[in-house]
Amino acid sequence: MKTASTHALPLALLAFIGVIAGCTHRGPVLLDRPQSFAGVSIQDVTFWSPSLGRNMPYRVYLPASLPRSAKIPTIYLLHGGGGGFRDWSNDSSVGQYAARGYLLVMPEGGSSYYMNEALAPAERYRDYLTNDLIADVERRFPAAADRAHRAIVGVSMGGFAAVNLALTRPDLFAFAGGISPAVDVPSRRFTWRRWGQSMRFRRIFGPDGSASRRAADPFVLVTAADPTTTPYLYITAGNREPLLDPIQRLARQLARRGFATEFHASPGGHDWNQWNAQIPGCFTVLIRRMPSSPAQE
Repeated sequence: MKTASTHALPLALLAFIGVIAGCTHRGPVLLDRPQSFAGVSIQDVTFWSPSLGRNMPYRVYLPASLPRSAKIPTIYLLHGGGGGFRDWSNDSSVGQYAARGYLLVMPEGGSSYYMNEALAPAERYRDYLTNDLIADVERRFPAAADRAHRAIVGVSMGGFAAVNLALTRPDLFAFAGGISPAVDVPSRRFTWRRWGQSMRFRRIFGPDGSASRRAADPFVLVTAADPTTTPYLYITAGNREPLLDPIQRLARQLARRGFATEFHASPGGHDWNQWNAQIPGCFTVLIRRMPSSPAQE
């Protein structure tokens, strides 16, 4: 009996601790293992965003050495929903392109779709990205500070933002790449089956049918955007992509209106295996349209 009671107390304590841990657990701790490449440096930055009123992180790949006073093209890489600013460096081999003379910037976007949220006025992710982030990057790094030397590429949620910004802020980027872009999100109607997602979309884009929804919807924006000033749009998706139908519809609409664009479908679904396989094709076109030879001050 004595032996049994001696062991019972620790087991009870362990069980109690386990229950408390389960109640307070906030999700798995994800390992940060960025890929490294010859001739490439990696750096994490935290800076104050006036638009969001808080510190925000981003990660950068850049050439390990550059000529003095060189200014190089910058590519902004936007992660998908549920991800974070480390995704591109951990889950893809994109960092290799920094060795070719590009500055690769990977910002944190939360689950914002990189928008100024319609029903949460303090969450101004679009202003953070287009004003605060670009300004900090061009102040801190050897980034060429003009449209001709900026590109934006995103996956899923980030792909939506790349397409949206190409159509609404053509002054910022020369090239936009949407890899599995979630272009139909603003037009998705409320559903009880996905109540949590619907409420999040309502907070970001506004109520169903609202003016704020239409102002964010790529299918609406493409009817008003000027094809002669919009950045080159590269869109790609896997043939098992759940969003393939709306992506293809938008690609056809862009082509009909005469935008400088191309669309590619290849094997794969909605994940980093497919996205990583799509990066070389996207960057081949990007490099052709935005050469990386350093610009001098």
